[in-house]
Amino acid sequence: MGILSGNPKVEPMHYGEVFGTWSYLSTAKAGIAKFQTLINHAGDRDLQELIEEAIKLGEQEVEQLETILKENGIGLPPTPPSRPVAKLDEIPTGARFHDVEISASISMDIAAGLVACSQIIGQSIREDIALLFGQFHMQKAALGAKFLRLSKEKGWLVPPPLHQGQ
Repeated sequence: MGILSGNPKVEPMHYGEVFGTWSYLSTAKAGIAKFQTLINHAGDRDLQELIEEAIKLGEQEVEQLETILKENGIGLPPTPPSRPVAKLDEIPTGARFHDVEISASISMDIAAGLVACSQIIGQSIREDIALLFGQFHMQKAALGAKFLRLSKEKGWLVPPPLHQGQ
C-alpha cells in the first residue's frame, strides 16, 4: 500500500494543506480578537449575541486546527491577546463603530472565510482535512445567513441597485 492509501490522520500533509490550514488558523485567531473588540461597540443585543456566536465558532475552529497542526509537527501562528471588555458609553462617539458597520464587516469576514474553506477543500488530498473545512464551511454559511437575516430585520442591509426585468 502507498503512503496515501491508509488512515488519513497518519498521512503527511502536503504543502498546500499546511499553508492553507496555518493561514486559516492565523486569520481565525485575528478574527476572534477583532470580534472581541467589535462586541464592545455593538449596541444591539441581537447583534451582540451573534458576535458571541462568531467568537465561539472561531474558538472551536482554532482548537481543532491547532490539534491537526501539532499532530503533524507544524508550528502554530501567534495568538493575539484577548481584548478587554469595555462599556459602549465609555467609547467616544466619534470613535465608535455603528451596528450597521459591525454587521457588514463581520458578514464580509464570513464570506471571505467561505472562500478560504472552499479553496482548502479543493486542494486537500487528506479526507479528514477536507471534511473538517467542509464542516467549517457549513457552520460559516449558517452564521452568515443569521447575519443576513438580522441585517434585513434591522434595516441595515443596503442592497445594490435592483434589476427590474421586463
